[in-house]
Amino acid sequence: MTMIRGAAAITGAASGIGRALAVELAQRGCDLALADRDEAGLKTLSAEIGRQRKVTVHRVDVGEPADIAHFATDAIAAHPSLNIVVNNAGVALMGTFEEIDQAQMEWLFGINFWGVVHGTRAFLPHLKTRPEAHIVNLSSVFGIIAPPGQAAYAAAKFAVRGFSESVRHELAVAASPVRLSVVHPGGVATAIARNSRGGVGVTDNARRAQSIERFETAARTTPKDAALRIIRGIEKNEPRILIGNDARFMDLLQRFRPATYWAPLQRKLERMAKGTGK
Repeated sequence: MTMIRGAAAITGAASGIGRALAVELAQRGCDLALADRDEAGLKTLSAEIGRQRKVTVHRVDVGEPADIAHFATDAIAAHPSLNIVVNNAGVALMGTFEEIDQAQMEWLFGINFWGVVHGTRAFLPHLKTRPEAHIVNLSSVFGIIAPPGQAAYAAAKFAVRGFSESVRHELAVAASPVRLSVVHPGGVATAIARNSRGGVGVTDNARRAQSIERFETAARTTPKDAALRIIRGIEKNEPRILIGNDARFMDLLQRFRPATYWAPLQRKLERMAKGTGK
């Protein structure tokens, strides 16, 4: 079992799963390099946990490769024992493929996919010098199934999954000390849906509001529980970390009906919606 120790770099650390991971890792003895665009959120988090461990905060837009490169350089300089990297930052975009334009799709990919790739590339040379190290890349349950209205998001999260699995296999073949886990959260009670952008062609604001409400109603896993599950996955070197009963159910459904999972899943979602009166 891998011991949680050393220092961890976390993107998207000011809120949600990233914030919860920072708190839990600090309690287990990790120093922290915390990155986010939300500087106020980072300062609040640093004040909360800085009394326990050494914490540095870094204003980073993971959609900017130069920001990630500077983050890696500064984080490693401040924390030479850094051996855990969590590529967590992400955004959401609501709308069908025809309702989003190319610029919006590229914006999302720049953060949700390229942010993971650039983060992995920037930290990997240092991680390979450590006796034991771990990369954690956040995909989604939408990196396992692809519902309508999530063409951009699902495409990016499937890409994170494929990239992460290939790099993990390359590290194993090379007998590298670096391990890699890809995380597939189901519904987690964060602000990602409420903070999502709408496609330029989305004119039905009531539909968008209903989609957000349904997501938040179904998001039963707390960020803390998600963080604890990820930490357990790191400790056990799990290649795939599923978070929540919904993620486990959808993973199984996709395995049994890889090309036809949407019809039974849609019926289940409709029954759930009726049950909650939504």
